[in-house]
Amino acid sequence: MNRLLRTLSLILLGLFTVSAWANQVNSARLSATAEKTRLVFELSQKPNFTTSRLSSPDRIVIDIKNTTLKTKLEGLAKQTKLIERIRTSQPAGKGQLRVVLDMAYPSSYKAFKLGPSGKVGHRLVVDVSPSSSKAAKAQVVKPGRDIVIAIDAGHGGKDPGSIGPSGIYEKNIVLPIAKQLKAKIDATKGFRAVLIRSGDYFVSLNQRSEQARQADADLLVSIHADAFSSPQPRGASVWVLSLGRANNEMGRWLEKDDKLSELRGIGEVISESSQGDEDLQRTIVDLARQNNMAESHTLAGHILSEFNGFTKLHKKQPQAASLAVLKSPDLVSLLVEVGFISNPKEEKMLRSSAHQNRLANALQKTITNYFKSNPPRDSWLAQTRTHKVSSGESLSVIARRYGVTLTALKQANHLKNNTIRIGQNLVIPRV
Repeated sequence: MNRLLRTLSLILLGLFTVSAWANQVNSARLSATAEKTRLVFELSQKPNFTTSRLSSPDRIVIDIKNTTLKTKLEGLAKQTKLIERIRTSQPAGKGQLRVVLDMAYPSSYKAFKLGPSGKVGHRLVVDVSPSSSKAAKAQVVKPGRDIVIAIDAGHGGKDPGSIGPSGIYEKNIVLPIAKQLKAKIDATKGFRAVLIRSGDYFVSLNQRSEQARQADADLLVSIHADAFSSPQPRGASVWVLSLGRANNEMGRWLEKDDKLSELRGIGEVISESSQGDEDLQRTIVDLARQNNMAESHTLAGHILSEFNGFTKLHKKQPQAASLAVLKSPDLVSLLVEVGFISNPKEEKMLRSSAHQNRLANALQKTITNYFKSNPPRDSWLAQTRTHKVSSGESLSVIARRYGVTLTALKQANHLKNNTIRIGQNLVIPRV
């Protein structure tokens, strides 16, 4: 008899346990807009739940009684900037499911349940809204763009350029340098390079600047090798557009009302501000031209300084000339003569892959350093800063110092956890 009672007791206990923990979360989904983030749990039965708010750090806690979790929560928070992580935690009561939302920004929330509808069963819905305009903006902020460098390998196809003493063509010297430069720029975070020509074919001078504009390039650098009638001249030089040619090109653009809209950045300002006023149009284009010429001249000087460390300079200062490839008034442009192909010693150097690599390294270093100091406002570089980790610093301390979230800091540096090392350079995203 006692054995029978014990057996019945165990059966009843098992039935009670099953019924007590009968509810389960079968799936979870998340959606986010600028106004709110919605988290939906789908359950097998009507949920019995409570919510609470914890601080330091900011968390929303959801306790669902007599419920088990039958789905994964990892990765859900990647869809929103408002929630840093969604996880489970050890609840106070037995058989209770505790879900914790680690918040990235100050927020308000409301939780409610919905009954079955069609093919959808019982649901527990948690709506989280940013409590500040800063947090709302952070949810929809777009990542900054790459800075685009258009690289023009001079000549090509039916136009071989100059010919060296050994019979090598200029077009075959400059293309490998251009390709190496592209690879180095592409490997630099925040930058992207495009080749005006990637093979041995002809591109007209007008098409070269037009291709750079169509690529939304921030800089056009045209690579050439110089030549002279005698073998003595040698050394590199950097050229920018002359004032006379720049003025002529500005006049041509102003004569074509239908072309003004094609000018990068300037066209938008003209369409919004000038309303057909020719004097104002001229002023806007002239200011842009002056700015781009000044930037071209500054960058040209930096390139010459970098070249001077490993190769001879033919001209120690930037030179100005009427060069068709540099004619765009809306584009920082310069032409680099990497040396004299007509000089036997320099031709040998220019054919060397090691020297070509040095030239590409110097150009990449100078160009990227220049734009790191002068980034376009909508670029990724303009939205970021760097911080060198010191002894005693943690990732959370650095995040608080710069007013960014821990999640944003980890994402910007591709960190899977909070481990950092002394001396490590961290990218600090701008909010």
